[in-house]
Amino acid sequence: MSTDAPADPSRRPFAGSANPRAGREESPLPTADAAYWEAAAASFDDEPDHGLRDPAVRAAWAARLRGWLPSGPAAVLDLGCGTGSLALLAAEQGHRVTGIDRSPRMIARARAKLAGREAAFLVGEAAEPPVGERRFDAVLVRHVLWALPDARAALRRWAGLLVPGGRLVLVEGRWGEAEPIGVSAAELTALVKPLAVRTRMESLVDDPALWGKEVTDERYVLLAEVPGGEAVVAGAGAGLAPPRG
Repeated sequence: MSTDAPADPSRRPFAGSANPRAGREESPLPTADAAYWEAAAASFDDEPDHGLRDPAVRAAWAARLRGWLPSGPAAVLDLGCGTGSLALLAAEQGHRVTGIDRSPRMIARARAKLAGREAAFLVGEAAEPPVGERRFDAVLVRHVLWALPDARAALRRWAGLLVPGGRLVLVEGRWGEAEPIGVSAAELTALVKPLAVRTRMESLVDDPALWGKEVTDERYVLLAEVPGGEAVVAGAGAGLAPPRG
C-alpha cells in the first residue's frame, strides 16, 4: 500500500478505527488489497502529488519536509512509501531512508528512483514494519492510516520504533462531502496524544502547490514527539519548531 490517497479519495473506504464508518461494506474498491496497489504502481506517479514531476509541486514538498524532519542527517522510516517520491526528497536532504510498502512493484520503482543513494526498501506491511530491532529518528507516513484496520495499534507500533525524542510525521486528511472518509485532525490528535510529549498540527489546505491544484477538503500534517528529554532528534535542536509563517 502506498503513502498516498488515490486520485479520487471520495470513492475509497476508511478502514481505520478512528473513523466511525469503519467496517461498512459499501465501498466498491479494496484500499488494503495488495493486488489493487500492485495494479496501481504503473500509473501511480501520474498524480501530481505522487510522482512530484512538476518542479513547483516537488519544491513545495521538499520545503515542508525540511521543516518536519530533523535538521541534521537522521534515520527516517517511510511507511507506505509507494514509489519513493518522498523518500527521494528526504535522501536528497541528507537523511538515511528506509522505505516499506506492501506492493513489490511499488518497491521496485522506489529502488530504481533512489539507486545509488543511502536508502533501503523492503516489502512489508506499514502496520507491522519488518525492521527488526532498528530504531529511527523520524517515522514518516503519508495517507496510510485512513486505510488501516486498527489505526490506534499502528500508531503505538510506530511510536515504539522511534529513538527517545523521535518524531512521528503523519500526513492525513478527510475527503468527500456527503459521506467523508479519512481521519480528521481532531480524531488523529486524540489517538496520538497519549503517545507524545508534544504535538503540532499544520493545515495543508492553503498550499495548492503541494497537490498540483486547489483543494477544499481537510488535509494536514500532525507532528508528534515521543518522550525523550531535551535532546530530541539528532540535529533537531530542542524539539518541534513552531509552525511556519
